[in-house]
Amino acid sequence: MKRRMIRLVLTASILAVAAPALADPCTAPVESYKPGQRITGLVRYAGDGDSLCVGPSSDPRSWVEIREAQWFAPELNEADGRQAKAVMDGLVGRRAICTVERGHNRSTRSYDRVIAACKVDGRPIGKIMAQAGIAQGGRGR
Repeated sequence: MKRRMIRLVLTASILAVAAPALADPCTAPVESYKPGQRITGLVRYAGDGDSLCVGPSSDPRSWVEIREAQWFAPELNEADGRQAKAVMDGLVGRRAICTVERGHNRSTRSYDRVIAACKVDGRPIGKIMAQAGIAQGGRGR
């Protein structure tokens, strides 16, 4: 009985810690963004190696989920995928300027994200990744 209780407590603890990491904090509606529009603010969250949240304020309702248009990261289960995510995690808290290329569209793999070309601290994300030694992923547009 004691072992079962310990397992239950450990499982609950792991789930309590892991669950917030799985939740996407970007909650701004993406439907209204049009090509050419700029989205500026701090990088608030990195989803993986080529998606991020950018928000002008600390309110998650203003955070826009963006799929980087100019660079494809390897998937998390591919070579360099986790390293690409780690590089993006390192950009959290830095200033981003993103120019919308395509608005929300499920048929273009946006998955409820705005497709935009982003610069962080004035550098394109693709260059940041290349300087970190991350090879571009192989999936097509």
